[in-house]
Amino acid sequence: MIVSDVAEGQALLRELVVESDCIAGFTGAGISTESGIPDFRSKNSSWHRHPPMPFDQFMASEDARVEAWKRKFAMDDMHGGARPNAGHRALANLVARGRMNAVITQNIDGLHVASGVPEEQVIELHGNGTYATCLVCGIRHELKDIRQRFEATGKPAKCLCGGIVKTATISFGQSMPQEAMQRAQVATMQCDLFLAIGSSLVVYPAAGFPLLAKDNGAKLVIINREETALDEAADLVLRTGIGDVLGPFAEPGSLN
Repeated sequence: MIVSDVAEGQALLRELVVESDCIAGFTGAGISTESGIPDFRSKNSSWHRHPPMPFDQFMASEDARVEAWKRKFAMDDMHGGARPNAGHRALANLVARGRMNAVITQNIDGLHVASGVPEEQVIELHGNGTYATCLVCGIRHELKDIRQRFEATGKPAKCLCGGIVKTATISFGQSMPQEAMQRAQVATMQCDLFLAIGSSLVVYPAAGFPLLAKDNGAKLVIINREETALDEAADLVLRTGIGDVLGPFAEPGSLN
């Protein structure tokens, strides 16, 4: 069923949420566009002006790493002030109420944790762009410190161990994080309701989780303004604004 009326969509979604015992959330770029962060594929997106550097190019030379950090800080200046919106807060409320076991996300903006979802219940398939890590020892580095040194010296960050420091994102050409993928599979197999929100569902292997849930007997709900690759497989498709339809679920007493 495809629904574009917000009130009808809220009613149908509430019924499925109330009937479920375990919900898995899955989010793509669409949930964060309502916080002012552009979709990578959007026309005239700032991502096209400051494209993320492929992993092999980043590793190839210091000059490439200098350019990569310039692009990173330019993007942070444009979108670093983004805050969680009603969609993020709705999922945080479902987690807090014990209705949602995890939020699986393709996003790197950290807004699910900022909305109140415990870090251990956010599964970041593409990493996190709000901090950096050493590629050798794995220690965390804060972007504020990296930027301060970069602007003072013009040199890319290095760890005390001598390793290259990179934002904690999964770049093009970099292997997917196996632990995150395994955790996402467990959360998917445990749920009886899978909410796919703000994703075109075309980027694999991440887009395989909704079908995995469906094949395992879960109900599948897709919330996205545009058509997705899996609409025909869904039990309910809500072609509405994400914050519009999820807004009421952000209220603490919404499921009483």
